[in-house]
Formats: sequence, structure tokens, C-alpha cells
Amino acid sequence: MLMTMKDLLKVAYEHKFAVGSYNVSNSELLRAIIETAEEKKSPAILQIHPNELALVGDEFVAYAREAAYKSTVPVVIHLDHGGSIEDIARAIKNGYTSVMIDASHLSFEENIELTKRGVELAHSVGISVEAELGTIGNNDGSSEGGADHILYTEPEEAREFVERTGCDTLAVAIGTSHGFYPKNLKPKIQLDRLEKIHELVNIPLVLHGGSDNPDEDIRNSTKFGIAKINLSSDMKRGFFNQLRKTLEEKPNDFEPDILFPEANEAAKEVLRQKMDLFGSTDKAHLYHLGEF
Repeated sequence: MLMTMKDLLKVAYEHKFAVGSYNVSNSELLRAIIETAEEKKSPAILQIHPNELALVGDEFVAYAREAAYKSTVPVVIHLDHGGSIEDIARAIKNGYTSVMIDASHLSFEENIELTKRGVELAHSVGISVEAELGTIGNNDGSSEGGADHILYTEPEEAREFVERTGCDTLAVAIGTSHGFYPKNLKPKIQLDRLEKIHELVNIPLVLHGGSDNPDEDIRNSTKFGIAKINLSSDMKRGFFNQLRKTLEEKPNDFEPDILFPEANEAAKEVLRQKMDLFGSTDKAHLYHLGEF
């Protein structure tokens, strides 16, 4: 069932679990996410970054909407890291049920101003809005971008930002990065900072850079308001590592129905683990959508 982010995360926030937001850039990954969510009876978010939309085209969103609509579990289609009002307008036209306006690279006041404009536009047609305050780092294996140096979210600023913009969810910077961490850098989520933000901000919080972080930190983050966790690199690594292996083992095969199934299963195995870790497994019944 297709839902807005606000409705989806309201339940997760109240019950202290997080919904995985998985980047999709082809029909194989989309199918893996939907099928695993149905298997695990878990809500799920299909998110498409502008870089990914440039690859698959606007028509892909219609395919995603149809898959989400027919799904037996709650599903949101979300614009990941929209950087302009034009990105927001395009997403609305394409049929997303949630958008992110990322003005985190701007000054505090400029971030508020652009976010407010995005909120006004999206809310006028019933679409949820995620904003970002602070900056997420950028590691290897990601095309989403990020900052060379993380600017951590200040709790008091977070409260003011939410009050002035009216955003539905807020992505916070507490030490994570997009992509994979180099061997000499150990990720560490600042849970104490997150706890302070949660005390002052009464909307669902979002954790970007969900790949390659310690399970304990991810699990504990849901105790302090994290209701959405973005995941891309871990899932894609599972898929494409297996696809490379299959291509080596079957050099004379060229049919997708021969080459993709094992890669799909590898992605699904990662997704199963993440849905368990995020706490979203067996939570679909909380949305009162019928028997699963």
C-alpha cells in the first residue's frame, strides 16, 4: 500500500523502530526490496536520488508507484536529497509521496528559507517533507555526495529549525557518512547528541549513512527518535558482488533471468538483516492494513 512519509513514520516513531529507506536505481533492486518487505511483514521506503533518476528516467517512478500500490505492506516513494525547488516540483509531478529538500550546505537562515519554500509547495498537495540540518560525511562507494568534514547538528538549532520550517521529518548529523568507511576510520554515532536533539524535537528523526555502521549504534538510535534509516551501499554491495561472481562463473550466459536471480537473493539477504536490525520486521500489522 502506498503511503506518505508522515503517516508511515508516525507509527514507527511511536513504537520506537525505524523504517529502512532503500535507494533504488533499477527494477531488480526495487523488486528485491518489495519482496523482502512482504516476506518480513515490514514497511519500507523506496528512495530515488536525483543521480539515480537521471539514470532510470521519470517513467521509473510510475513503475515504482504501481509496485508500491499493489504491495501488501506500507510503502513510501521518496525523493532523496532534492537540492532545489525544481527537484521538489519534478518529484511531485512524477508521483512521489515524500520529498527531501537538502539545503544543509547553506547557512542556517538560508537553509530555513529554502526548506520553508519546499514545505509550502509539497504540503499544498499533501506530500511529506524531510529536511536536513548539519552535514553528512562522504565515503567511498557513494554517488550521493556529502561533506568532507561533518558539521554536527546542534540540538537548540534543530528545535528552532523544525518550528520555523514545519518540516515533517529531520535528517540529523551525528557522525555518519554516505558509503563505506575506510579501514583506518571507525564510525561512531554520537548517541548523546541524538538524545539531546530528541528531547527538543518532537518529530521523527532520520539517519543518513546507514551502511557500514556498528549494529549496536544503529539499534540504539531508534530509542532516541530515529524512525527512518537510509541504506544504499550495503544492499548494492551484496547485489553487485554476487552479480560479478555470477558473470565470472557463467561467462557464456547473457539472459537476465539466469544472471540476476542470485544477485537478487544476495540483496535480499542484506535487506532481511537490516529490517531485523531496524526493528521494522513484523510491524506492518501496526498500520491496520488487514491481514498479512
